[in-house]
Amino acid sequence: MDAISVIRTKRDRGELSPEQIDWVIDAYTRGDVADEQMSALAMAILLNGMNRAEIARWTAAMIASGERMDFGALSRPTTDKHSTGGVGDKITLPLAPLVAACGAAVPQLSGRGLGHTGGTLDKLESIPGWRAHLSNAEMLDVLDTTGAVICAAGDGLAPADKKLYALRDVTGTVEAIPLIASSIMSKKIAEGTGALVLDVKVGSGAFMKTIEDARELASTMVALGTDSGVRTVALLTDMATPLGLTAGNALEVRESVEVLAGGGPKDVIDLTLALAREMLDAAGLKDADPEKALADGSAMDVWRRMISAQGGDPDAELPVSREQHVISAPSSGVLTRLDAYDVGVAAWRLGAGRARKEDPVQAGAGIELHAKPGDTVTEGQPLLTLHTDTPEKFEYALKALPGSYDIAPSGTPFTATPVVRERIA
Repeated sequence: MDAISVIRTKRDRGELSPEQIDWVIDAYTRGDVADEQMSALAMAILLNGMNRAEIARWTAAMIASGERMDFGALSRPTTDKHSTGGVGDKITLPLAPLVAACGAAVPQLSGRGLGHTGGTLDKLESIPGWRAHLSNAEMLDVLDTTGAVICAAGDGLAPADKKLYALRDVTGTVEAIPLIASSIMSKKIAEGTGALVLDVKVGSGAFMKTIEDARELASTMVALGTDSGVRTVALLTDMATPLGLTAGNALEVRESVEVLAGGGPKDVIDLTLALAREMLDAAGLKDADPEKALADGSAMDVWRRMISAQGGDPDAELPVSREQHVISAPSSGVLTRLDAYDVGVAAWRLGAGRARKEDPVQAGAGIELHAKPGDTVTEGQPLLTLHTDTPEKFEYALKALPGSYDIAPSGTPFTATPVVRERIA
């Protein structure tokens, strides 16, 4: 077996054999296949695709490159959620403790932000003392004692994916649906959860810009999970507009705590409850009532225990940016559009995100939204507040925002896009 013959097979629109897939993933993980060779193969996959059998074998080979976790000793059923990423997507923060409060165990292995999309670990690290990196034993202990854990995936979980993910990011092959699906599902299957709910974002602020691409990705991942014995369902959710009223790290933690306290924006509450119901149903806890657990404070109790168990102080003051800049509404009327991608890029440029994995992020940086599509605004009222510690970033961030919103005359009819657009099982 050699790399050139594998590349040629996919270059010429052929089907990779199971033996070719097993060999190339193993050889790349060991360093016997060079980055430039795997780059060529990734581009061939982007251009020519893979069938279901190829994607399933590719995913299995990535799982086999590392360890598999086992939650069989837990007394609760395990259920997890994965989002394909968006702007203001803080849903994991209230969702994990909420589902745990309803009787499930939630082993939430999360990632960091890159570009315009935020990362769950970056958000939580704005809480003083909180630790993202836990050993497997620590992770199991937090899960067993609190019911939920949000942490970074260990180095032993699908190491082939870690190498390939970094390569795709610098070779223009991130968008390949077979590679997105296998990347996500290899980690989630290796993680060992019994049930999985996928939140596949669609819209300007998502990887999948069209409903058709989102359906294809969701269907591919649901099939991979189902074929591996994991009860899997996907929701296609809207990412044309940022979720909630904040995009940033500490800003989103603050908003998440508001949701756990019984307040918060309606779209965040609605999506949190929709995903909670799916997760609990997939875990066999059909009679659980997440709305009650949110209202009676039990989800907040789990949040506090979970943060404390990972070294964080749930009562600590969250970081606040040193500088703010307000963008005011240029006219009165109805806000009919607020583009998620543009807001995400501006937040990233303010310091909330990173261009490279090793870049630092500012805990207090980001954007507050003072209105959402459908709201009536008055000329001169605050529309957006930009936050950063480095005021020289304002100019660059502001360049992302012209044309990012529309204000129509008062009385213009407006129909909101539902947060959950479709369900795929």
